[in-house]
Amino acid sequence: MFKNLDLNAMMQQLQNGMKQTSDKTYTASSGGGMIEVSVNSDFEVIDMNIDDSLLDDKSSLQILLMAAINDAIKMAVEDKKSQAMNMFSGLSGQ
Repeated sequence: MFKNLDLNAMMQQLQNGMKQTSDKTYTASSGGGMIEVSVNSDFEVIDMNIDDSLLDDKSSLQILLMAAINDAIKMAVEDKKSQAMNMFSGLSGQ
């Protein structure tokens, strides 16, 4: 399956695929849009918007923040998995 594959081409394809995912931002919201969180492909929170009405309700704020952060991270993880599967399926087809 891999005997005709040029190793340099394979490495280049892997590097290109990794770069594509490194530039992505994943945004999720909770509470009907009252909380919005963005993470990068390294799973770091890079942006957050909180509706002012939640500032007086610590309990709701905590719950909605956790939900939005977890959803954004799940989106990033699933996208990385999908990208990896696409890269490896592309390599095996060459």
